[in-house]
Amino acid sequence: MFSFSDRTWLWFAATLYLAGFILGTVALLRERRQSRVWMYILIVAGFTLQTVGLVLRGRAVHGCPITNIFELFQFTAWSATSLYLVIGPTFRLSLLGYFNTCLSATLTLVSLLIPAWDIARMTKGFSGSPWIEFHAALALFSYGVFGLLALTSIMYLLQVFSLQRHHLRGVFSFLPSVVDLDHINFRLLTAGAVLMSAAVAVGYVHWMEDRDSVAAIKILITGSIWLAYAVALVLRLRGILLTKRLAWTCIVLFVAALFSLGIIESNRKTPSLVPVTSQP
Repeated sequence: MFSFSDRTWLWFAATLYLAGFILGTVALLRERRQSRVWMYILIVAGFTLQTVGLVLRGRAVHGCPITNIFELFQFTAWSATSLYLVIGPTFRLSLLGYFNTCLSATLTLVSLLIPAWDIARMTKGFSGSPWIEFHAALALFSYGVFGLLALTSIMYLLQVFSLQRHHLRGVFSFLPSVVDLDHINFRLLTAGAVLMSAAVAVGYVHWMEDRDSVAAIKILITGSIWLAYAVALVLRLRGILLTKRLAWTCIVLFVAALFSLGIIESNRKTPSLVPVTSQP
């Protein structure tokens, strides 16, 4: 293993995600079907290098690498990519790889380009509690699911637009049907809501044991995000929130979830923070 710093590995991963996004963009501008093999290779390679970087981070903090805003964005991108590698080939969503590289490149590069997000990190995980660390990891993984849901929601809106305007060429010709995308959105929304419900349940048990360990603003924001997705799922099951309204709701909720990460992190109660010294 080369003796690169964790951030260097993450820079390599971000570069590969960006290369996949550029490759897909060029193919779409030329109205050609992008190479599924090359796209998949770039995503797998980026995911592998990002995993190496996060593992090195985990060793440094002796736990899951989600101890500052930089790591939260990186872990969210990693979660979304890992899910794509599972469901992308399963549902034959070739264009989803393109959108995934856009999301992953954006999250990884933005976090790498803002040094203030990585100034300090915890050295002993989450106050020595494996349960609260499990809660945080579950919540972030659900954010990855919601990120993928936002991407398929964008694809759904693009397909609806193409059908309404009778634009069936270029990028629109590569999109799955609205029926397939609706089914995928429902499954992702259900999976994300279940994961986040589990995360909230674990966090609630920990909070009942030590109510001073969690800031009130974190409880309020996390609970609001969970409730919003839970309500969206219930409305979808009742046939009230459907089609474009559901797609827009999923996109807006994911943007809100990303913004909430910064607020939650800034209000986290952590007794042991140290400067990060592995800047490239």
